[in-house]
Amino acid sequence: MRKADKLFQLTNLVRARQPITADEISVELGVSVRTVYRYIDDLSVSGIPIYGTTGVGYQLDEQFELPPLNLTENEFDALMLGVKMVCGWTGDTLSASAKSLSVKIESVVPHILKEKHLNHTHVPDIMERSNERKTWEIVHASIKDKVALRLIYTSLANKQTTREVYPLGLFYWGGKWTVGCWCTLRSDYRDFRLDKIDSLKILMEFKETSNVNYESYVASFKSSNQF
Repeated sequence: MRKADKLFQLTNLVRARQPITADEISVELGVSVRTVYRYIDDLSVSGIPIYGTTGVGYQLDEQFELPPLNLTENEFDALMLGVKMVCGWTGDTLSASAKSLSVKIESVVPHILKEKHLNHTHVPDIMERSNERKTWEIVHASIKDKVALRLIYTSLANKQTTREVYPLGLFYWGGKWTVGCWCTLRSDYRDFRLDKIDSLKILMEFKETSNVNYESYVASFKSSNQF
């Protein structure tokens, strides 16, 4: 992350969580406490009215305001619930980005909206099993990069198979994730549950064709009434 992004994130973090200590900031930003001190000096020099109190932490001057995000109460609730779902139901990278987004959102919405927001929704971490979270991470990256995968998969009938696939999309079914693929063994589209994938190996890049692509995959399953 660029230094400018870190400084912006630090400003949002202080605004949303003030007072906040240098130790807490260092954990959130993933930098040393010494770096936090340097960042705060940089912000002060640039005109951001941030100040620290011994034994309390850092705060922003009450007169300092970032442009507010114009959301309705229900829109704010929906956005924060979506952030929680991403945190609990995806891989480490997207989860960390969702947490960062949460801080940014809370720093720019009006205080009255945050006061009205009831934190009454809980999203259990269904990806707490590290292997499944890691699988999601690899599959998601492979879809973005258009990279084929070799996977060892245990079916619901408890039969283990090895498949080489072109991953096209991730789908959430209320508790379970599946990856929609083109299966080279079957020469057809197939779905594999992430929690049933025993191991993954990244292979070569693949190019989508007129017959093998995300849109064709979706059309195939719509025609079979599976969507």
